[in-house]
Amino acid sequence: MATSRSTSSSDRRVVVLVVPATPTWAPPGRTPAAWHHALTEDTYELLADLAQVDVAVAVATDLPDDDSAVAAIRDLTWPGTPVYAVPGDNAVLRAIELAGPAAAVVAVSFDVPDLPGLLIGKLFRALGSADLAVTPATDGSLAAIGVNLPIASWVQDAAPIFDTTLAELEALKPRRHALAVGPGWHRMRSAADIAQLDPGLEGWEATRSQLRRP
Repeated sequence: MATSRSTSSSDRRVVVLVVPATPTWAPPGRTPAAWHHALTEDTYELLADLAQVDVAVAVATDLPDDDSAVAAIRDLTWPGTPVYAVPGDNAVLRAIELAGPAAAVVAVSFDVPDLPGLLIGKLFRALGSADLAVTPATDGSLAAIGVNLPIASWVQDAAPIFDTTLAELEALKPRRHALAVGPGWHRMRSAADIAQLDPGLEGWEATRSQLRRP
């Protein structure tokens, strides 16, 4: 479990989980809401267990006062975890900006319930020299997006989201090492993605429970 630390913004690192307010899909026989909550809970738990980072949750919504969506996600988190709403059309950078003063922030998509914490650490290390560091997903999207603060102007212009492709970012980077690309992972965006979950790995208990249901 991550604990709060007394640090300055010069060394504070934050991981913010970005969760869409509205569920979209679920495996056959499961409700989208239950599946959405299971993925969110497992992804949050793995982030909350990381050492030396603070964790927050941003709920992406098109409704400015979507208190019910924020409350539903807050119920999945440990007491004291910041949970706040962000506009759905610019969710990642807005979530990063609202995470508070920090040296670097990594935004993580909600649908990576078995993401190794090591990959988050690799993004923070890459941000020692890069403006932007990403974990690509196997479907061509992004699983995590790390940004140095203050946010570089080209990153602001790029406004990366989890559906942004590496090719788009490569075309926009102003210098060779402005963008760092970490090892890839998978997201749970379709029924076919479930085959990528490794039953032998510990964790992702809520997701595992959903899949075990008759």
